[in-house]
Amino acid sequence: MKKINCIVADDEELAREVIENHIGKIDGLHLLASSATGTEVYQLLKTHTVDLLFLDIQMPDLTGIELLRTLKNPPPVIMTTAYREFALEGYELNVIDYLLKPVSFDRFLRAIDKYTTIRDSGKENVAAAPFAIKNDPDAFIYVRSENKMVRILLKDILYIEGLKEYVKVHTRERSVITYHSLTYFEEKLSVERFMRIHRSFIIALGQISSYSMSEIEIGQQHIPIGITYAKEVIKRLEARP
Repeated sequence: MKKINCIVADDEELAREVIENHIGKIDGLHLLASSATGTEVYQLLKTHTVDLLFLDIQMPDLTGIELLRTLKNPPPVIMTTAYREFALEGYELNVIDYLLKPVSFDRFLRAIDKYTTIRDSGKENVAAAPFAIKNDPDAFIYVRSENKMVRILLKDILYIEGLKEYVKVHTRERSVITYHSLTYFEEKLSVERFMRIHRSFIIALGQISSYSMSEIEIGQQHIPIGITYAKEVIKRLEARP
């Protein structure tokens, strides 16, 4: 199988070495080049076929964000940063994931798994919105709302409601309005934790307090089960321990 050609871009030598060592532990990855400057990476991308770019957000001559904005067809990107808040802007540029320094090997593997899953799905847009690993209790998503990216813990989501022109994500503490489609959430959220039960509703399975053949109760909210979804919904609920 063809190896994944990777470039590591970071102005910190130690940070580059960490990613390089992680790459060296995986047979399917190949370190094509390593660079300390955005300008050098720009030239490498012009002359080499790159499958995956590990890109630091903060670099002195050309930041990772600035570099991505200059590229018409950037390769799939996993961003690295020492500052969590800088990752928001990276997500607006459709990166696959971001790794918070220092990058542990298990977190690195999760990012690679995300890349290969999206790549193997055949989707053109490999840089999906960031969704953390399904079994991670601190898993979260970012959704665009009111010109900013809002962080929502998956464990806090009660249900997601599709309205005429927008989607409302209902959590324990608040509701967040976004213009992502309900289908978008259905494709991205873990099927182990979430289920679409109606053309207008996705519910968090762990939040169900009771259900009948026609509706699901979450807290004080009674959510209808769509006719076309009913058979599969009841079958799945009855199969849960």
